[in-house]
Order: sequence, then structure tokens, then C-alpha cells
Amino acid sequence: MKEKLECLMTKMNEIKYGYVIDGVNIYSDLENDKEMNEDFPKLYHLLSPDELIKNKHGVCWDQVELERYYLSLDNIVCSSYFIVEYDDKFYPTHTFVVVSCNNKFYWFEHSWYPYRGIHEYDSLNELLKDVKLKFSKDKNIDDIVIYNYEKPKYGISSNEFFKHCEEGKRVNI
Repeated sequence: MKEKLECLMTKMNEIKYGYVIDGVNIYSDLENDKEMNEDFPKLYHLLSPDELIKNKHGVCWDQVELERYYLSLDNIVCSSYFIVEYDDKFYPTHTFVVVSCNNKFYWFEHSWYPYRGIHEYDSLNELLKDVKLKFSKDKNIDDIVIYNYEKPKYGISSNEFFKHCEEGKRVNI
């Protein structure tokens, strides 16, 4: 399994973090780019795998869908997770993919650069706790929630994507 995930990581390395608007402007620092933070909810739509391959730039939401697509080509079942901090301000989020095989769980991470890689765990709970701990850096861990969500419809807005993920199964860890 790890070999297949390493091949996927190589494919994903062709993709950069960011968002392309009108095929011209590439925003790669959503957290610190004030203009993008204001425009993102109005301009964003969830990219299909084909769009992401063409644009070569996508946020974690888009990258998870491309990972899901590539994994399905290898008949590998994955689960997608949405983590959010309900801070009454910005609502920072992240999405990621989990693959299980032979009683091991793999957090496949491409878009969150400091943690890029394939991380192996003995349980899903251990994996999710670790992601939550990493995400909670400088945040109130009690405000952080994880949802397991199904494949969304491509082309939906950021608000529609957010709602789709919240309609998934809330994970208690």
C-alpha cells in the first residue's frame, strides 16, 4: 500500500497550493492574503480532478478530490475528512484523506506543507487525534471539529462545500 501512496504523492507534487481565478491570478497564501480571504467565498468553486490537473493549483479541498480520483483508479478506498475551527471569525478548515490497509491507517497529506507525507498509524482514532493536535496549534482545541464526508459535487461554491462537509458524520475523538 505504501508504494502506491508514494506513487500518488509523486503525481500530487505536480500540484501547487493555491487558487486560480480567471486562469490568471494565483493565490497561494489564503490565510495571510486579505484580498483572497475576502474574495474566496464569492469566487471559489470546487475543482474537478480534470480542472485541477489543468490549473496545477488547488486548495486542500480540491486536492483531496484529485487524491480520491487517483486512489479510485487503483481501486483503493479512502475516506475524506474536514476539520474546522469554529472561532466566530475566519473558520479555518482543512481536508485530508485516510486510507486503511492491513490494520494500519494512513494519513495522506499533500496540501498542508509542514506535514506533507504519508503518515502511518495503528488506529483511526490515533490518526485523527494527531491531525487535530497539529491543526490546533495556537487554537482552542475545544472549538475544533472533524467531519467524515462523502464525495461532493464538483463546481459547488465554498459555502456549499462547507455545508456539504458539515452534513457528514461528526467524529468524536
